[in-house]
Amino acid sequence: MAPITDSVNGSKIYTPVKESLPEVDPDDGYGAKRYSYETLVEIANFLLSRVSIRPCIGVICGSGMGSYWKQGSLAETITDAECIPYEDIPNFPVSTVEGHHGKLVFGRLDGIPVVAMQGRFHYYEGYPLWKCCLPVRVMKLIGVKTLIATNAAGGLNPNYKIGDLMIMKDHINMMGFAGNNPLLGPNDERFGPRFIPMNKAYNYEYRQIAKQLAKELNIENLVREGVYTCLGGPNFETVAELNMLKMVGVDAVGMSTVHEVIIARHCDMKVFALSLITNECVTRYDQDDEANHEEVLDVGRMRQDILRKYVTRLVAKFAEIENY
Repeated sequence: MAPITDSVNGSKIYTPVKESLPEVDPDDGYGAKRYSYETLVEIANFLLSRVSIRPCIGVICGSGMGSYWKQGSLAETITDAECIPYEDIPNFPVSTVEGHHGKLVFGRLDGIPVVAMQGRFHYYEGYPLWKCCLPVRVMKLIGVKTLIATNAAGGLNPNYKIGDLMIMKDHINMMGFAGNNPLLGPNDERFGPRFIPMNKAYNYEYRQIAKQLAKELNIENLVREGVYTCLGGPNFETVAELNMLKMVGVDAVGMSTVHEVIIARHCDMKVFALSLITNECVTRYDQDDEANHEEVLDVGRMRQDILRKYVTRLVAKFAEIENY
């Protein structure tokens, strides 16, 4: 049988024939219907009809990475910017967290066409994981081939200091262990295959480039490489939970990114991810420290100039090796 044809902004996309699938899951557990491939094509067409930029790299700006303030942040550094608030995009979620501004920014970083999420969506806001990851699939449909995901995280590795940057080399999907995965339900082959390997989730070449760039920028003393895990939140972790995670090899803990990476790899995007260590995890009962969201934003402000330069240069280097 011949492949079927879909259209995004007037361009034909050829996708393999698949058996008829239900448009939605019978029940996604949240009383809402899961969006079909056709719905996401409509969102992609809406965006492309309103901007002139055709991005090849997508960036997710995490908590404290320029989503809350403007001057000097990564998203506000984008030139030729065309911004679309989330609330103006049909069927798009809306971010409810302080530190997440809530708009898509199309434009250029160091001359490279990009789209940046200035604010992401979290499971603890009440969104199912598939909806938290909806923007990643939309990015794929508008032409993005590489995803750069950033986040704020608590440092569990005792060698990490507040303000360090951790290149994510791997993750432990704790929510997935509990049976909560953004790929649950019927699989549409037009997004990706039913079963995907995750042993190469974080692109090795990108990670090597990032480490070399840290040397060139004289920030290698700030840049680490480690394993991240995502917990559901919104509460911060207990001492016992953190010590358990430390025992199994986790270096940093957050409330995002893992499910976005799974969806990105499912639709064959290359991935690089970076954590800003905004607090030291409390692993002893006699410690007086308590994690809070304000320190996340404060450390983000402290490191915004370094992050802006680092990610901008990474975009240029990734585009160079990919011939974007």
